[in-house]
Amino acid sequence: MTAGSHSPGTLMIRKLESIFHLSDEEKQALRDLPVQVANLKADQDIVRLGDRPSQCCLILNGFTCVYKLTSDGKRQILALHVPGDIPDLQSLHLRVIDNSIAPISPCTVGFIQHKDLRNVCERYPRLTAAFWRETLVDASIFREWLLNIGRRESYSRMAHLLCELLTRLKAVKLVENDMFDLPVTQAELADLLGTSTVHANRVLQVLRADGLVQTKGAQVTIPDWQKLKDAGDFDPLYLHLERSGAE
Repeated sequence: MTAGSHSPGTLMIRKLESIFHLSDEEKQALRDLPVQVANLKADQDIVRLGDRPSQCCLILNGFTCVYKLTSDGKRQILALHVPGDIPDLQSLHLRVIDNSIAPISPCTVGFIQHKDLRNVCERYPRLTAAFWRETLVDASIFREWLLNIGRRESYSRMAHLLCELLTRLKAVKLVENDMFDLPVTQAELADLLGTSTVHANRVLQVLRADGLVQTKGAQVTIPDWQKLKDAGDFDPLYLHLERSGAE
């Protein structure tokens, strides 16, 4: 299930409403925000390390990643963002970006000028709290990813990632029958999990063989949610969801 038929405001509202209650007036203010929509190719940077952006990007379709490179060009993906997310929201307050953000699949994004976001927050102060909560949840997810990569075995690491994505996509109503799109290559999975491409492929094969995941192209189906949760040591507390799919 894709986000292509949803308006920018609808996706932003779904994401924020999953972690913060919004009034009808606040929702309308978000729908009225000017958004410049752009279609991007995979690996076409949205922002780069050292940039000073004057706008934020809202993910409308596809996935983007936050990444950093070592001096010899090795990449570590630090976060994955799905439709409804604003991965560079911190640029409202941090003038210089300290990471890079790029699509990992062909992606549609909506650019919102900082001045428009600041104006809507001034008119509706509770939206400031909503966006602040979103950045705090991003930080919570980052802490969980650090634990996942640092202390879980590869099998649990992969299962945990799939549990998280299913839960986050459900929150913005982009899951049907425990099935979702995961437009990620095995090389990108390796960069997400801090392992080699060969090992990431092997772990995914074992998860398939154990009946915890089914894949068809970019489509992923979770046939037994409880078993996958157990395998991934997954507790959704760190996502701080107040409801998992509000309008």
